[in-house]
Amino acid sequence: MPVAERRLVSVLFADLVGFTSFSEERDAEEVRDLLSKYFEDSRRLVTLYGGSVEKFIGDAVMAVWGAPVAQEDDAERAVRSALDLVASVERLGADLGVPDLRARAGVLTGEAAVTLGAQGQGMVAGDLVNSASRVQSVALPGQVYVGESTRRATEAAISYEDAGKHRLRGKVETVPLWRASRVVAGRRGALKSAGLEAPFIGRGRELKVLKELFHASAEEHRAHLVSVLGVAGTGKSRMSWEFFKYIDGLAGNVYWHRGRCLAYGEGVAYWALVEMVKSRCGIAEEEESESARAKLNRMLQEHVADPGERHRIEPRLAHLLGLEEGASHSREDLFSAWRLFFERLAENSPTVLVFEDVHWADTAVLDFIEHLLEWSRNHPLFIITLARPEFTERRPGWGAGGRNFTSLYLGAPPC
Repeated sequence: MPVAERRLVSVLFADLVGFTSFSEERDAEEVRDLLSKYFEDSRRLVTLYGGSVEKFIGDAVMAVWGAPVAQEDDAERAVRSALDLVASVERLGADLGVPDLRARAGVLTGEAAVTLGAQGQGMVAGDLVNSASRVQSVALPGQVYVGESTRRATEAAISYEDAGKHRLRGKVETVPLWRASRVVAGRRGALKSAGLEAPFIGRGRELKVLKELFHASAEEHRAHLVSVLGVAGTGKSRMSWEFFKYIDGLAGNVYWHRGRCLAYGEGVAYWALVEMVKSRCGIAEEEESESARAKLNRMLQEHVADPGERHRIEPRLAHLLGLEEGASHSREDLFSAWRLFFERLAENSPTVLVFEDVHWADTAVLDFIEHLLEWSRNHPLFIITLARPEFTERRPGWGAGGRNFTSLYLGAPPC
């Protein structure tokens, strides 16, 4: 017999606005195609953020976080999913020639009856479910409304605006609601800016491409290089920040690395790689060599299972970090060991490497990126390089002819 127990869950309801008029004006096949794409996108987004689709009701979607498996950040994942779902419907409408098509969503967090062992419909029930549906019904087209508990649990990472008090059917008192506007930090507020963050406007298409390429790389276990080009001030770094916030909120684990290429004369040739490896090890700037070497060893123990491979990789990463004096390794030897390290990471989880200011990169860094892309092609390594357009004059063959290469050019920032 199924057993029900009360658990803390987050419930998402979303439905389409403008769908009724669309269905009256189009033939049945067009309506079916739109609904199929909407349901497919909804299920994909809910799954990416670790939720479960409870059911589809007409043009509405109900999804749950916290059942059957609970995570500390379930509420945040639910709101992130709702924001992406609303944005995806707007893009779907534009793609299908239905510019007025919008979604609206409501998210509530609280206790509900969860049927253990149930799959899909019937897993979660109670007043919370009904209330979430009613919150969704008062949301404006294209917006996500949440209750007080959800806002409190997620405000470290999500920006909110007061949506006023609303009278919901079945409730005696009016209920305060908030409109979720955007994600402003990593998971649970990680790396949140101390000041106000300006809205991310005008780069939605490019960010969508970046997300799709990442998921293709992860699912197909293929290395991929994305070269993002644009003059200073066009939003290259901001787009990578938005991509990080997205990656950090997904249910699946992703290894994230970011490093800057320094201008000529400012630092070591492989500085971007140094920053990446240090962050993976948890090594601070100016940390004592003995402590840094211990952290490097612990990190390799965690990520590289084979003792022989660890024996090969460790001194060559130590050489990269300046922790091994007097050692002599050929460039081919170093590249091979560093590549092996990133391959082992990628075998555990999809791995992202973001190289900033590549127009200043030493030739050796560029050679290593190409080496990694060529030799590790069957690993989910997602490499992003951010550079000014003059980089193409310096390296005209960058990524040329590679099936695992994409170039994105950012023009003048939108007004």
